[in-house]
Amino acid sequence: METNQNNNPNQQQQQQQQYGQPSGSQQYQQHYYNYMPTDNLSTFATLHLVKGILTILFSLFFLLYMFIGTAMTFAPMQGDVDMPFHPGNIFVIIGGIGFLITVTIGILTLLAGKYIKERRNYNFIFAIAIINCITGVLGIVLGIFTILDLNKPHVQAQFQPGYDPLNPLGNIQ
Repeated sequence: METNQNNNPNQQQQQQQQYGQPSGSQQYQQHYYNYMPTDNLSTFATLHLVKGILTILFSLFFLLYMFIGTAMTFAPMQGDVDMPFHPGNIFVIIGGIGFLITVTIGILTLLAGKYIKERRNYNFIFAIAIINCITGVLGIVLGIFTILDLNKPHVQAQFQPGYDPLNPLGNIQ
């Protein structure tokens, strides 16, 4: 009895190459690469940039607060003029502290977005994700999802020195 199947491995390899199928270890490497876990780091980099800009814009509220306090300080008061502490100074102090804090958090969040894009300073990004968790609803959501994504082993590997993004599997032959 004659069969049409070829048991010669060289002919099978030629047929695989003819039909565009990978052969040998390339087949396993490609199969693994197709199911390689993904990450959302590029999305988080963009979201950190947006969050940083929004935080810096929010700091303008504290500048307005300082302006109101300054206006209250220089406005003539009716009544008792011998007050030891002017109420407008409270507005200026709270506005100044709030402005410094929000601008600092905004700049650090912008830096974290830049570092995520460059895949460096893992600990800094992790710390800023934790700090963002105290800055409102957007910060909580962004911080939690960033922390979850940074804890994945394949994401941590991207921040290691010597990581090649063109060859994420290393030297598998």
